[in-house]
Amino acid sequence: MSIVGVIYSLCALTAAACAIALLGSYAKVRHRMLFWAGLCFVALTVNNLMLVLDALVFVELDLGLWRACFALAAVCLLLYGLLFEEG
Repeated sequence: MSIVGVIYSLCALTAAACAIALLGSYAKVRHRMLFWAGLCFVALTVNNLMLVLDALVFVELDLGLWRACFALAAVCLLLYGLLFEEG
């Protein structure tokens, strides 16, 4: 695995760790903003995993549209939480 693959994989692991931490905190505290931020990081984790697959496994395929869809979903989830959840 090249250094690029290592960096992409570490980004995916970091996003997954953030998602686990946020959703774990939501399970304890039940603050809705933690839920939306956790879902955002779940989508970002999928986005990063697809980046690893796009760059290292499926070199001949272009998964850019799928990655953009998951990135948009992540931003929309966080934006919804910021705009419509009362704190």
